[in-house]
Amino acid sequence: MAGLILDERDQRFVLYEMLDIEKVCETPMFADFSKDMFDMVLSEAQKLATDEIFPILTDGDKEGCRLENGQVYVPKVFHKCYQIYCEGGWIAMSEPPEVGGQGLPVVMSTSSREWFMHNFAFIAYPGLTEGAAHLIEVYGTEEQKKKYMEKMYTGQWAGTMALTEPNAGSDVGNTVTKAIRQPDGTFKLQGTKIFITAGDHDLTENIIHPVLARIEGDPPGTKGISLFIVPKYIVNEDGSLGKRNDYEIAKTEEKMGIHGSSTCLINFGDNNECYAELLGEERKGMRIMFQMMNEARLGVGMQGLASASIAYMHALQYAKERLQGSSLENFKDPTAPRVPIIQHPDVRRMLLWMKSQVDGMRALIYYTAYCIDKEQTIEDEAEKEKWEGILEVLTPICKAYCSDIGFRVTETAIQVYGGYGYCSEYPVEQIMRDEKIASIYEGTNGIQALDLVGRKLGMKKGTYFMNLLGEMNATIAKYKDYPELKDLADDVQAAVNSLADVGMFFAKCGKEGKFLIPVGNAYPFLMMMGKVVLGWLLLWQAGIAKDKLDALCKEKGVDPADKAKLNEFIKDNKDAAFYTGKTMSTKYFIKNILPEVDGDVKAIKSEDMSIMEIPEESFAS
Repeated sequence: MAGLILDERDQRFVLYEMLDIEKVCETPMFADFSKDMFDMVLSEAQKLATDEIFPILTDGDKEGCRLENGQVYVPKVFHKCYQIYCEGGWIAMSEPPEVGGQGLPVVMSTSSREWFMHNFAFIAYPGLTEGAAHLIEVYGTEEQKKKYMEKMYTGQWAGTMALTEPNAGSDVGNTVTKAIRQPDGTFKLQGTKIFITAGDHDLTENIIHPVLARIEGDPPGTKGISLFIVPKYIVNEDGSLGKRNDYEIAKTEEKMGIHGSSTCLINFGDNNECYAELLGEERKGMRIMFQMMNEARLGVGMQGLASASIAYMHALQYAKERLQGSSLENFKDPTAPRVPIIQHPDVRRMLLWMKSQVDGMRALIYYTAYCIDKEQTIEDEAEKEKWEGILEVLTPICKAYCSDIGFRVTETAIQVYGGYGYCSEYPVEQIMRDEKIASIYEGTNGIQALDLVGRKLGMKKGTYFMNLLGEMNATIAKYKDYPELKDLADDVQAAVNSLADVGMFFAKCGKEGKFLIPVGNAYPFLMMMGKVVLGWLLLWQAGIAKDKLDALCKEKGVDPADKAKLNEFIKDNKDAAFYTGKTMSTKYFIKNILPEVDGDVKAIKSEDMSIMEIPEESFAS
């Protein structure tokens, strides 16, 4: 089953051959690690996913969650898996050992979690717990760390993030949940939060909610919001659990997918006794919460990748096994033997489209995670800021591009199956249902686009964006003289130039007061930039693959120019087949998907504002 979750060969290619992550072991921060240790972690992640996490995917979906007498109960099959997950130390993989973590590079915890994220209904529980515990680690007092964080990192207690309200939605600054100051320095909360993932469950004895609220008298908008710790059970001075806190799980949402994940509506303080502790400074709640939100956005991008990966792997296996129709050579002969559908051109088109997107998204997610490790390990302040800036620019692309394209990959996988894909006897229909939410939560993809265009492009006077362009141009320069890659490198260069040109066009529009043009085209621009970034990363991969394939051919005495002998070699050599797949995936993407950038540029530069000019009454008569 492992081979149907993700392509482990590609995972190791990105980590070791493309990003060369072994170099982090040369830094003081990660000096205790080695490639052998990284391999061991990945192998254990694969085993956990294969033996425990994938097998409960369907049962978790069918049983779902239930709310009884104010308590949420998760699917029974989640309990054993959660215990194994916690005992393995998977919650705090990249946290420092001094707080109970493993101290792994972020790129390693990211790649390990790709094995788990296909079952997001399950992984949301420990995933949110880690994010909430990390907030307390960074912003909490020593007392709060000891009181909450230590038990959260072990998984004994769980965590959430409670931001959204019925009337505010994505407009978090419109929060009306109220914090009432108490004489002892604590607070009492009153308000309602909705769509709270893992808001209640029976996996742990306590749940710690970071909740956004406004202290009475503080100003409106995001500047007046603070962040509070609200435990399900109040913790006594000796660490034992006291009385149940004053909040109610009013209902759990009935959803399209991720049925095993409890999505709760929570009423805080109906009896005016909801205990809360301030986390960090007053009126800095949004700034603090952005740490967890940005981590979650990378996690949602990973959800898109993982969903796409498992859907592609299952569709690929099905296409190799499903016999239907005859070969092109015998299509007029009704007695000709039936062939696997992978031999049919349209099926191959869908499979290669999926493969190129999955390959590109994996490179994007891992590269972005590696930027965090680079920023943490580099001592030179200017270089540190460079990688921090690239991370800032890529985060909304990871979240939005990977969640939207991840959904499209799952949709295409169903198409490969045909009618069977629409039926629940195969997992792809559930994978698609579970993935759809990823484009909505942690900031809708439209909001991610506004963040990219309205904030990230102009950060540090555009240097963050320009540094990313510089990395792209460096890769192109490296491979543009490869005869087999020159044409592809030229196409990527043209796309990168177009990306830079549109960035300058948006700046010009801003100076001329045409703010609606970049705002109205923010989402098309983000998706355009996603294609350019993937085109760059895939070109990088193709360059490495070309060098490796040439070396293999030389070692085995195979002339790459002799296509017949090369094809025979590829059939017998898995590495040769893999590297050839890399170059073909890159070629397909650059020649068939990247040209969409030209249409994007034309549409954006037309300055058409039909979306604003159409009267509301004219959308429907």
